[in-house]
Amino acid sequence: MPPHRSKSEKNDGMAKHLRRDPYEVLGVLRNSTDQEIKSAYRKMALKYHPDKNGNDPVAADMFKEVTFSYNILSDPDKRRQYDTAGFEAVEADNQELELDLSSLGAVNTIFAALFSKLGVPIKTTVSATVLEEALNGAVNIRPLQLGQPISRKVEKQCAHFYSVTITEEARDGFVCRVQSSDKSKFKLLYFELEENGGLSLALQEDSAKTGKVTSAGMYFLGFPVYCLDQTTNSVAAAKDPDAAFFKKLDGFQPCEITELKPGKHVFAVYGDNFFKSVSYTIEAICAAPFIEEKENLRAVEAEILSKRAELSKFETEYREVLAQFTEMTGRYTKEMQEIDELLKQRNEIHASYTTIPLIKRSSSRKKSKAASKEAKEDGEVRDRKPSTRDRTKKKWL
Repeated sequence: MPPHRSKSEKNDGMAKHLRRDPYEVLGVLRNSTDQEIKSAYRKMALKYHPDKNGNDPVAADMFKEVTFSYNILSDPDKRRQYDTAGFEAVEADNQELELDLSSLGAVNTIFAALFSKLGVPIKTTVSATVLEEALNGAVNIRPLQLGQPISRKVEKQCAHFYSVTITEEARDGFVCRVQSSDKSKFKLLYFELEENGGLSLALQEDSAKTGKVTSAGMYFLGFPVYCLDQTTNSVAAAKDPDAAFFKKLDGFQPCEITELKPGKHVFAVYGDNFFKSVSYTIEAICAAPFIEEKENLRAVEAEILSKRAELSKFETEYREVLAQFTEMTGRYTKEMQEIDELLKQRNEIHASYTTIPLIKRSSSRKKSKAASKEAKEDGEVRDRKPSTRDRTKKKWL
């Protein structure tokens, strides 16, 4: 008789059986680039976001499906596993979700901030309200001149937009950098201009601690410049301490946009703190004078890519040696226990060579202990000096 399954188990099994292909959900091809997948996800996430659809259960399910699909395809390892063996190769229960902090209540925000303080990686996404206003062209855009930094303060889950005019001189290399001296969390965003005049999010760079500040930058130098997503594989790294090292460079991926054409381009700084506003400085730089830095960056990133390939090979060797070490350690413990047990048996055999019955031996031990105790007490009495009361009593008698 087949085992009885609860209704929830049946629903979970049916949900797994009815899962759609992540590529189909996001409307992208199997050979789509990371940037194409990211753009498709943002458009669909904005369309089905709970903030825009109220209590619509269909939209809520679609939003979950879109997020689940993106979590697979945005991770190089999970995408490769899915392409090879489907959903069975993907750990669905351990998918990282991107949180829209603007949609969380006060209590959930406090919990998220607490977990973040404890070192639990919390991935956040840009507020759906900000993305919708940008898509509708309903944002205030401030001009940002090349070589003229601007310092401002942006509220949490809000954004400041800037337009930069790329000249022919800056076409050979352009950099946009943001830093926060109070180590606040923020996102640097780049938007593409849509035909209807709206703005769609194309690139996103999260701030990271660099010395005494947090900073983020986008580098358009005419060749692929790499970005390091430090939250990639963070859950797996938390489970396996060694994975934190071997997966460290998995998030080192090339930026899809390598150069900007002359004309107007829009960037934004998004406040990503849990509770407070973000103080920041943004600057747009023409990279033409930085010839040496450009070549150094290209050389260093080439070495990092080489190290990433070496790490993959080194991990295999390390795991093999670690397995041998674990096996040897287990054998060491086992051999030690067996030797101790054999020595114990040997001592017991030695002790069995006697004609004294076991009971008499034990009673003789008790007698000897009692005798030694009495002798000890007698010695203590003799050693003890008589008190004044004892001397007086003896004299009277």
